Amino acid sequence: MKTVNNLVLLFFCGIGLSIVGCQQQETATQSNNHLAKVGTETLTIEEAVAQIPDHMIKNDSLSSIYTFREDWVQRQLILQEARRLNIDQNEEIQHRLERMQQEVLIQGLKDYVLAEYEQNLQITDEEARNYYQAHKNQLVLNEQYVRYRHMSTSTHSAAQSARQDLLRGIEWPEVARMYANNPEASIQESEKFWPISMALVEYNIMNTMLQRIGISEISPIQRVNGEYHFVQLMETRPEGGHPDLDWLIGQIKEWLRLEKRRRHFNSYVKNLYLNAQSNNEIETTNVLGTNSNSEPTELDTVGLQQTND
Repeated sequence: MKTVNNLVLLFFCGIGLSIVGCQQQETATQSNNHLAKVGTETLTIEEAVAQIPDHMIKNDSLSSIYTFREDWVQRQLILQEARRLNIDQNEEIQHRLERMQQEVLIQGLKDYVLAEYEQNLQITDEEARNYYQAHKNQLVLNEQYVRYRHMSTSTHSAAQSARQDLLRGIEWPEVARMYANNPEASIQESEKFWPISMALVEYNIMNTMLQRIGISEISPIQRVNGEYHFVQLMETRPEGGHPDLDWLIGQIKEWLRLEKRRRHFNSYVKNLYLNAQSNNEIETTNVLGTNSNSEPTELDTVGLQQTND
């Protein structure tokens, strides 16, 4: 709330009020901080701030509030005109609104059910490892992956010295901390495998070098955007090979978590169905004729699965 109040003062001061006016406005805005009004609809600073993404507020709070206000005014004018023309009373529009309301309610129930189940959605490393081993043959690389060292320095002499140190066998972390423009990022980057199509894509020439040099080979120094670069290829994994577990463990955990969510909600819906069936709350008509199979089948919740996880 303190942040919102500060934004209120900043907004009103920013539109041209004097220092004295801002001081007087501080008390007034605590009870009335409307940004805009169209007909009977009003927009408050709290409502605007709540709907504007945090990064936009942080980057330029005044501009983001102005933009949101103008968009809101236009939307209200459009809605006002739609109501004036009785578009909201159109039968097809009514059906669409009803379907949208149903979807919102279904998603609301799903969120409620899964929120209570959240503590059971944690996936352990062991579960991820078991999944990886069971599906390893299906987990293949769709392109070559590489692990490399990338050096970026401010001067050509620093790049030369770093290159010579590596050739003399000095450890990469020591070399990176001595010469690299961003040593910690360079060290972390060198510990990961990257798909060749994404490796150093911001430096096309360095990506090309990675595809030309051999294992442990260091590329020539290249000047790019005023900095001096070289790469050293450390390992490769061919297309069609299997990724290491540590590359995928985070993604596998997310897959398994989503699967747990899906199964739990489907089980919840199936219980609703069975309870309603036992209470004779469901009536169905056999439209296929008396010779068709009238035995109940397993509940199909595909339609409900389409709501967002």
